[in-house]
Amino acid sequence: MIVTIDGPAGAGKSSVAKLLAERIGFRFLDTGAMYRAVAWAVIEQGISWEATNQLETLAKGLHIDLRGNRTFLNGDDVSEVIRHSDVTTSVKHIADHAEIRSHLIVLQRKLAEGSDIVTEGRDQGTLAFPHAECKIFLTASMEERARRRWDQLSEKGEKVSFEQVLRQQNARDERDRARDFGRLEAAVDAIHISTDGMQLDEVVDTLEKLVREQMTNLSQDGRMD
Repeated sequence: MIVTIDGPAGAGKSSVAKLLAERIGFRFLDTGAMYRAVAWAVIEQGISWEATNQLETLAKGLHIDLRGNRTFLNGDDVSEVIRHSDVTTSVKHIADHAEIRSHLIVLQRKLAEGSDIVTEGRDQGTLAFPHAECKIFLTASMEERARRRWDQLSEKGEKVSFEQVLRQQNARDERDRARDFGRLEAAVDAIHISTDGMQLDEVVDTLEKLVREQMTNLSQDGRMD
């Protein structure tokens, strides 16, 4: 069974998806980490963001592995460095690159083969896994999402103002929705959940109930035997 959780930046997709996967015994597929890993590799190698062919060649030559909540790039654990603000501001170049996105979608499908998974991103229910058994679109107000991101950065000791985080987030939302391939949009059969005013556990409780109901329905239909 595949559970997709899509939505804008700061909606809490990663945190919710991780906890949901743990609760129901599924594997967590952090697709955002894959894009970040490629962006970090580009930064490390000093390749220009305008060199689209070089970016594609680099991306296709990388070995990205997701193990639990950790991200490995060519065998090295890059889970922490890919969350730095310089990667966050640069990952748009990878997300907007249609060929790299197509390549990563293929990789995502390979990683999901033969597993029950919870996967999160922008296009999981629309492009990566259009036949997923349970699709969720998670969102929150602009201010709430920016506050969460600002809190995360502050905890890591990164000096950035709330207003700057909000501006960056709004610009990212606009890019995500305007992207030609893999744009941010809810699948037609996705269940919409707003997390405004909800604690993390409350969100996970809500999603767990939805997923378990779908698991029961699939079992009764004979699709999970």
